[in-house]
Amino acid sequence: MIYLLRPVAHSLLAATVFLSACALPRVLKQAEAGRVVSTRPSPLTASGETVPFEVVARVPAQHLRKGVAYELLLRYRYEHGLREDTLGRIAFTTGNYVYDEENKGLLVATQKFTIPNTPGRNPGELLAHAQVRELKKNGKVLRAAEDVRVARGIADPARLVTREDTVLALLPENASNVMSGTRVLPFFFDEDQWFIRGYLGTNVAALEDLIDANQYTRQVLIIAGHSPDSTDAHNRLLASKRVRMLLYYYKQRVKNFSYLNKNEEISYDTLAYVRRWDTFLNKVMTSALKADQIDSVVTLINDTQGTFEQKEKALHRLSSFDYIEQYIYPVLRFGTVAVTYSAPKRYDSEVYLLSKKIVEKQVEADALTPEELRYSATLTPLLAEKQRIYETAAANTNSWEAFHNLGVVLLQRAEKEPTDKIQKAYYRRAAVNFTLAAHRNPTAEFFYHAATAYHRAGDRLEALQNYDYAIKLGGARPLLRKIFSDRAALEIEVGQADEALRSLQYAGPSYQNALNTGLIHVGREHYEVALEQYRLAQALRPTAAAPVYGMAVVAARQKNEAAVGTLLKQAVALDRRYAQRAVEDLEFQDLAQGKVFREALR
Repeated sequence: MIYLLRPVAHSLLAATVFLSACALPRVLKQAEAGRVVSTRPSPLTASGETVPFEVVARVPAQHLRKGVAYELLLRYRYEHGLREDTLGRIAFTTGNYVYDEENKGLLVATQKFTIPNTPGRNPGELLAHAQVRELKKNGKVLRAAEDVRVARGIADPARLVTREDTVLALLPENASNVMSGTRVLPFFFDEDQWFIRGYLGTNVAALEDLIDANQYTRQVLIIAGHSPDSTDAHNRLLASKRVRMLLYYYKQRVKNFSYLNKNEEISYDTLAYVRRWDTFLNKVMTSALKADQIDSVVTLINDTQGTFEQKEKALHRLSSFDYIEQYIYPVLRFGTVAVTYSAPKRYDSEVYLLSKKIVEKQVEADALTPEELRYSATLTPLLAEKQRIYETAAANTNSWEAFHNLGVVLLQRAEKEPTDKIQKAYYRRAAVNFTLAAHRNPTAEFFYHAATAYHRAGDRLEALQNYDYAIKLGGARPLLRKIFSDRAALEIEVGQADEALRSLQYAGPSYQNALNTGLIHVGREHYEVALEQYRLAQALRPTAAAPVYGMAVVAARQKNEAAVGTLLKQAVALDRRYAQRAVEDLEFQDLAQGKVFREALR
């Protein structure tokens, strides 16, 4: 009996191995015959610094065999085929696929992937290579002969964002013989705190510079307040503590570092704003809130009924409270130091000649007043010479005017540079100087200038932070709308579409905003909304090609070849550069070889 069974067992094992080996090419052939691989989104679309996408593979269900799996190995090839990223695999094994709802004869497997969004990865191609593998240790593998291209290149919405740069001009320079006046320096405190902070948003350095300059000081006024929120407002002594902290700091600095002034000879006045709504309403009136939102806040606060606490709680129920909490409450935790000073008169000399000697360190910087030194920059047409004068003025005086105008000159120099690397270096230097100016004279406009320079330099995080500072400081409605518009453009560039739509709510209607809103909705496949925005942009600028081109992209997404041809022809007629853009645009890759597309670009 034993001798009879052993040959049978060997025969069964051999047959199993033979069948398994024969199954590999059959499974591969059956799976490949009906295989369809696609991506979502299509084309691959960048979101900020990454390219997230989903690969969807459909294969016939009849290929399934026990102990054998059909797989797709995915990789992204770029830099003319010299480099590639191995992404992973999609395997049709139990638990990794479902049956197609429309065609039960097909299996569907889905896998998510992410690749970095770098300039070198576009152009490139996403490739899939099929294989069949035995599901056992050291099982055999049979691979398909050729790669299948799943997607080509990367579409990057950041390259399509519209941002119309604001022209930044030099501040006017006027030399004066009289150095006197009142310097107002704002400070900001952390929530429920009264200690002076030494990081961003303070004027500690500017206050120290003013005291150390030893100009005769007649009067100092110190004011501080608090925000209405429960954390800040519950402490009745908080505003007074902030006043006392600023007063103590000022007196100690005078005592230790001023040889001209004495605390006994300076008139100090202090005032604490406790539970006052007027400063809150002033900020609301200069915010980017809509008119009806402002009216609802003013009506609530001016109501004679209700306590301070009840009104503050009622603010939480308003639709505008998120804006109030993020952009208005922080700047109500403030302190202000106003210093009235005077200095001896100093008469003009040969301003330009002396400024050159100061720059070349042949004479001391005090040969001219700070105003005269800055004024001398207006006497030369050479940007390099202007730059050196403002650099000297900034180094010697730390004045916000010098830092700001140095930033403007650096921007002007950047625009004349032919190479991107040097241009961005100038933009970054300009941004640093705008930031220094803004911290010495914190206004929405100056922080916006810093944000603009960082934005041009490609330093996106720094730009976002400075846009945020500018909004929180408040200002004229046209300025705030432009700030929100540019911040929305940057948020699209970094892949924050939801945040961009929120910013656009406060940005108001404009050509830039209509195009950028349309771009977001194209990415979300809200094509009717996108078309509405492109038509709005076209109404604002009838001779612009960008809105018409946007409509052509929507038509391509909707597979309307005739409309694509008509719209591209209009766009190219308005601006010939859009012909080359359309040729390179992945949105038209399925139509690029067609007659309608070629005729439209002639």
